[in-house]
Amino acid sequence: MLAKKTSKNQITLPKAIISRFPDTEYFDVREEDGHIILVPLRPSRADEVRDKLAELGITESDVNDAVRWVRQS
Repeated sequence: MLAKKTSKNQITLPKAIISRFPDTEYFDVREEDGHIILVPLRPSRADEVRDKLAELGITESDVNDAVRWVRQS
């Protein structure tokens, strides 16, 4: 299979390959011995926590305020 790099340095992965990673949005990219290595990243538990906080309407400012309050005790 071939993938062509565009003038904007973008590469489209072949459908036969990417279909094996249906829930993957991000890949870790590195170079090893002249090869480009893509490693699929799975959503982390931190992403789940961020999603839940957003669902509850809790902002980063709310979290900072709570941390400040706890540290005062």
